[in-house]
Amino acid sequence: MKDNRIAGPARDADVAIVGAGIVGATLALLLGQAGLRVMLIEGRESPASWQADSAPEPRVSALTPVSQQLLTGLGVWPTVAASRLMPYTGMQVWDAEGNGEIRFSADESGVPLLGHIAENRVTLAALEQAIEGCPTITRRYGVRVSGLELPRSGAMSRVNAYQLEGAEAVSLTLSDGECVSAALVVAADGARSGLRELAGIATREHDTGQVALVTTVRTALPHQAVARQRFLPMGPLAFLPLAVNEELAQPAGQASAAQRYCSIVWSTTPEEAGRLQALPDQGFCAELRAAVENQLGEVEWAAERFSFPLHQRHAEDYVLPGLALVGDAAHAIHPLAGQGVNLGLMDAAVLAEELVAGHRRGVALGDERWLKRYSRRRRSDNALMLKLMDGFRLLFGSRQPGVRLIRNLGLGWVDGRAELKRILMRQAMGERGELPDSCKS
Repeated sequence: MKDNRIAGPARDADVAIVGAGIVGATLALLLGQAGLRVMLIEGRESPASWQADSAPEPRVSALTPVSQQLLTGLGVWPTVAASRLMPYTGMQVWDAEGNGEIRFSADESGVPLLGHIAENRVTLAALEQAIEGCPTITRRYGVRVSGLELPRSGAMSRVNAYQLEGAEAVSLTLSDGECVSAALVVAADGARSGLRELAGIATREHDTGQVALVTTVRTALPHQAVARQRFLPMGPLAFLPLAVNEELAQPAGQASAAQRYCSIVWSTTPEEAGRLQALPDQGFCAELRAAVENQLGEVEWAAERFSFPLHQRHAEDYVLPGLALVGDAAHAIHPLAGQGVNLGLMDAAVLAEELVAGHRRGVALGDERWLKRYSRRRRSDNALMLKLMDGFRLLFGSRQPGVRLIRNLGLGWVDGRAELKRILMRQAMGERGELPDSCKS
């Protein structure tokens, strides 16, 4: 049979993904398991690891059931579940300046659970383990991208299946001097994406005026698998339930000791964050107890505290010829609703679905016109979530008496309407819009 393919430069990969965090690693698995050759490029020196006797990591994610389904399909979820994972069945949100409160429960929503709190390191280590067993994925650790050469606009036009080798490639220069070529490069390198900057993609962004303070605490009372969030005048405070191995729980032998650990995300002003950072442990624990209105009794212990500024960003373009942005490289969101990683995982699922579908139809992987299908499916949902989170931040940050009254009445009004709460909870669980097949149960 005659080979009609057009000769072209040999590529190192079909898709090169820059950034091997949770979103980048998930995308690599989705594409690698579909048979595409993937190169995963990461600045870390080695793959992520996790040990059962390690202390809880301060950075955690609230994974929705939709994200769980995605990771289950990839064969990753059983490893996460066998490591350290906390399902939560309730949520409590209340206003510090009034009596407005709303509660959600899995039973009320007609589901077995609302989501899972997982340490980022646990999820990433499970993804890395699956990647090791995927022969179509190669990994480059300890290198960064120092140069990017994209095809000219229109060069990656639609071709037939026998012409894919001739489509123009993207060229990456790595920090060790190596050049890598691929049909498509994906930026999954975080909110301060160097690849996005090299591509010249602008962002619309603003400083929220807040800093997130994160740590792990142990409380006198068990968390009862409830995620709690109180809106304080300077920003929200979240107590997220953690699963901790019994042998790590202290004091040893005390009933429910492993159910008394929470991850703290306290969004506040830079000045207040600095003050909280400077407090001795005992003083910080006392502040936490008061801030959460003694909901969990004494805060007995706190781990080392970390802080980082909160900026909201949205890329003006998600795609260019030969390039796509996913996760925080495309959109960075306030953590008050815990949606950041879930939005990124949905980016990965939709992009993979579009790439695989186009590839099977003979579309070049870097074809900008086809990549825009991904952009159209994800940009509106991400933009809406960004606006909602910014709106919540401004609404609950207002000190005006009229605004305080309205938001407290609003919380109480919603709390009394079970059907509306079910709709809101389903949305928060990721069940919105056109889900990719990999996220459907």
